[in-house]
Amino acid sequence: MKIHENVSLKKYNTFGIEASCRYFLELNTINLIQEFITSNKFNAFEQLVLGGGSNLLLTKNFDGVVLKNNLKGIQCIGEDEDFVLIQSAAGEIWHDFVLYCIQQKLYGVENLSLIPGCVGASPMQNIGAYGVEIKDVFHELEAIDLTDGQLHKFSAADCEFGYRESVFKNRYKNRFIITSVTFRLSKTAKFNTSYGAIEEQLQLMNIKELSLAAVSDAVCAIRRSKLPNPAEIGNAGSFFKNPVISTEHFNRLKEKFPKLVGYKNSELETKVAAGWLIEQCGWKGYKKGDVGVHKNQALVLVNYANAKGMEVFNLSQEIIDSVKSRFEINLEREVNII
Repeated sequence: MKIHENVSLKKYNTFGIEASCRYFLELNTINLIQEFITSNKFNAFEQLVLGGGSNLLLTKNFDGVVLKNNLKGIQCIGEDEDFVLIQSAAGEIWHDFVLYCIQQKLYGVENLSLIPGCVGASPMQNIGAYGVEIKDVFHELEAIDLTDGQLHKFSAADCEFGYRESVFKNRYKNRFIITSVTFRLSKTAKFNTSYGAIEEQLQLMNIKELSLAAVSDAVCAIRRSKLPNPAEIGNAGSFFKNPVISTEHFNRLKEKFPKLVGYKNSELETKVAAGWLIEQCGWKGYKKGDVGVHKNQALVLVNYANAKGMEVFNLSQEIIDSVKSRFEINLEREVNII
């Protein structure tokens, strides 16, 4: 077990924020995870599990142990006439996993193409895009309890999935390290192209017959047109959640702002497009020093060069305050703030 000291985390977070950690350990096997836990050497230090670092904002140096999840491997662990259970190690790149499923002609995750990060983060965030969420294809996950090294299985009910939420972001935050996730994917075609601009993009691509690859390519094209590549401009994708408000509140706002964008969540609640709210407050394309709001997507805060984490955080607070003032809506950050 090789522990590194005073390691820069700049290349381990997609915002490209310069920060360091006191200790750093790469986890390549489950045995290594359990060896780290049972050694008790670092029990007094705070621990941070890192996958792809794509949902993280570092506002300071981390005076603890960063555990980099590098677990790899994808395998079929079961199937019936209609579905296949595919288990992926948590350290696999999410988009690589999606491409694997497409190659195997398995349906269910193609709408989640090009989402940054690793497989292990997908249930933590209940990632979603274009009408699909992880909970729709989730079967179970395995995770090690960082307090005693025991391996546990979690069903969908155990995970308590919500909108960009799970038990691992709340009650069990920082307690478990996810080692693998198993997905239940369909053998038969079940496309979901009605959400967002997928159908329009398919027409632009002159697609006459739907396929897994075509839907994935359409989603990738849309995402690339709206979202900056973290390799070119530091960012963590959507910084804010789409707020859910009462339908009564939505209807009142709709009278005042006829172009307000919302989606019915239930009879009593409506999900509002956070990007629209932010844009109406004049933030889209905003830039001050090395920090700003992306010109094509107001949900995305960016680090143009050498922004500090607190600069990004302070900008996010200004945005939250302005949306609250104008629309009486509380925006919630989606990224994990350290």
